[in-house]
Amino acid sequence: MQPTSPYAPPQGELVDELDTFGTIKVLSASGRIGRLRYISYSLGIAILAMLVMRLILVAVAASIPADVVKPIVLGIVGLTYLGVIVVNVLLTIQRCHDFNVTGWLSLILLIPFAPLLFWVIPGTRGANDYGAQPPPNGWAAVIAVGLIFLLVIGILAAIAIPAYQDYVARAHAMGM
Repeated sequence: MQPTSPYAPPQGELVDELDTFGTIKVLSASGRIGRLRYISYSLGIAILAMLVMRLILVAVAASIPADVVKPIVLGIVGLTYLGVIVVNVLLTIQRCHDFNVTGWLSLILLIPFAPLLFWVIPGTRGANDYGAQPPPNGWAAVIAVGLIFLLVIGILAAIAIPAYQDYVARAHAMGM
């Protein structure tokens, strides 16, 4: 055995903390999730669940007598909303973990408009008390958030433009 030199380079494996990423687990309260994925997953799952619920309701309403439909519809709608709420709470707990606070902060979901804070608070870089840094966003997450915002803007425009046209028509009728 040769004696080791104090001037020899280290032989250990060097790992950069910022290069290690955690995994995304949508149906778990552990781990971390970034802002774009949080927005796209929470809104995307809600939109997808509502579309599937509508399809199921149309199929149920067409195949079952009218007097039996109401309890079934209420049950389907209730289960769908319950599922969306559970998934959103789990995602919000992971979002809290991303900026290194406890998941109990997710109770802020009960306050109107306060959950929008989760859209703007940046996550911590590198590993924190709740796990490794979430993986960087891919093009799919960016496109999903863009499509969701276009959908919201389209809905607002569909409401605002006819209201404005009605306002203009009434103003012209009054001679203004």
